[in-house]
Amino acid sequence: MTSPDEDLVARSLGGDQESFNQLILRWERPIYALAYRTLGREEEARDVCQETFLRAYRSLPGFRGQAKFSSWLYRIALNLCRDFLRRERRAPIVHMPEDVDLMELAVAAEPSESIEDLVTRKDLSRHVAKAMKRLPDEQRTAIVLKEYHGLTFQEIADLQGCPLSTVKTRLYQGLTVLRRELARSAGQVA
Repeated sequence: MTSPDEDLVARSLGGDQESFNQLILRWERPIYALAYRTLGREEEARDVCQETFLRAYRSLPGFRGQAKFSSWLYRIALNLCRDFLRRERRAPIVHMPEDVDLMELAVAAEPSESIEDLVTRKDLSRHVAKAMKRLPDEQRTAIVLKEYHGLTFQEIADLQGCPLSTVKTRLYQGLTVLRRELARSAGQVA
């Protein structure tokens, strides 16, 4: 049976390093995914993920439990991503290779998915990534947290430090721009 995050945090604060390792194992993939979708590059996402857990470990005594541990981690990761983007003055969401290797796609395809469907899905992913790059950081972050990580509007508002209505507006406006961009790119393909 797995322990709740709060129990692991309490044991970590008591000096049990294995409990913090369990938290890392539990949250490493979601934090990496958030960083990757925000920054668009594997190396930077790994760096942000590692720094997130280093900062969390150092700051653990200051964790008051007013928010869920996962929300606290997401906030640390988002702040690190924001800092990185500010420093680098670039905001790609996903870096996709230009050429598509059909043999690689064939190996990666699930048995129920045809090569044509897989190529179409990869092509759509490229268009979505391209359209996401055009969004302001706040809208892109709201979409990533809601659609990819399944956070509630309230959790996103808490993470971004803004009112609930602002999160809903950012998400609505971001999705509107995405639809428009995807429709435009579909018109160019047709």
